[in-house]
Amino acid sequence: MKEPRISTKSIWAGESDYLAFGATQVPVVHSVSFGYKDMDEWYDVATGKKEGHIYGRNTNPTVQAFEDKIRILEGAEAATSFSTGMAAISNTLGTFLFPGDRIVTIKDTYGGTNKIFTEFLPKQQIEVVLCETGNHEEIEKEVAKGCQVLYLETPTNPTVKITDIERMAKAGKAAGALVIIDNTFATPVNQNPLELGVDLVIHSATKFLGGHADALGGALCGPAELVEKVFHYREINGATLDPMAAYLLLRGMKTLKLRIDKQNENAMEIASFLKSLEMVDSVFYPGLAEHPGHEIAQKQMRGFGGMLSFSVKGGIETVRHLLPKLKYANRAANLGAVETIVGPARTTSHVECTPEERAAVGIAEGLIRYSAGIEDVEDLKEDLKQAFASLPKSVSVKG
Repeated sequence: MKEPRISTKSIWAGESDYLAFGATQVPVVHSVSFGYKDMDEWYDVATGKKEGHIYGRNTNPTVQAFEDKIRILEGAEAATSFSTGMAAISNTLGTFLFPGDRIVTIKDTYGGTNKIFTEFLPKQQIEVVLCETGNHEEIEKEVAKGCQVLYLETPTNPTVKITDIERMAKAGKAAGALVIIDNTFATPVNQNPLELGVDLVIHSATKFLGGHADALGGALCGPAELVEKVFHYREINGATLDPMAAYLLLRGMKTLKLRIDKQNENAMEIASFLKSLEMVDSVFYPGLAEHPGHEIAQKQMRGFGGMLSFSVKGGIETVRHLLPKLKYANRAANLGAVETIVGPARTTSHVECTPEERAAVGIAEGLIRYSAGIEDVEDLKEDLKQAFASLPKSVSVKG
């Protein structure tokens, strides 16, 4: 038979080895420990000579099923998991960076990631170089000076900027750097960075992979040799994915292709609709022809994603009046769920940052992040229209 397509993989991949008692769904194994009558077998499992489980902080059957599914979807040799997306990022960087090392990255990473770069890594005597997102020449120049890690995120959170993955991977490899990318916004449905030369792919599984805003988790995919190093770091430091969360993520991933296709479609329509509204200053979505990264996105993505952002005239005052009027959107610090989710960067992606820090990376206080759900897009457009129509006259269209 031919290699199954991603819709089929989303449902079947990685599960058959973990079914028990005739069940058609992977069970939730809550046991913390796993017992052995044979001492030699126990020792072989404990030392990795034989497959099996000994303690929940290290491995778990339900968690392993989740890891197998994301590994297959990303086309990776191996995968490991974490309690959150930020745990995936921090554990991966902690595995490969040491005092005296140098990391090159972009300015427009998720706020929590940016805090690692600007606050925590410098305290460990690790040099961090923040380049302008999209300035590939600047990134190549800094990478060529020497670095241990090149860290990317594309599309970025929340400004959905695009970086040329293949070009940057070549630059990183030429310099002997490990190339790591956050693929949360794109998901394996829209983008597979390993095929473009990246070494390691990170996901906040909390977002689009789970898709139902009910489970925290993170994942890392890549070559077995590299993933094993991060797994060892994680199993000792303890950022373990909970089995119940792994089950919920597995369940959510069964509809991944269906959800992402609909979110791609809805986000494109919403972005185009917002351009027509008088109170909207700018719309940021890589699917729009005028987006600076549109051509690159067309080259490396199969879909443009369910995330967009837009800035409004009147700034934060408009945001304060507008968002509470939306009927079909959760005002929350999350994204990628079946429900539409909205919020300004100051309370979502970059809540950890000061207004000055947000301004430094081009995030206006009036920027709204919009995670398109799977609702009927006509209802979403009508909802936005009525919310804008309800703005008080005191909110200036001149901004």
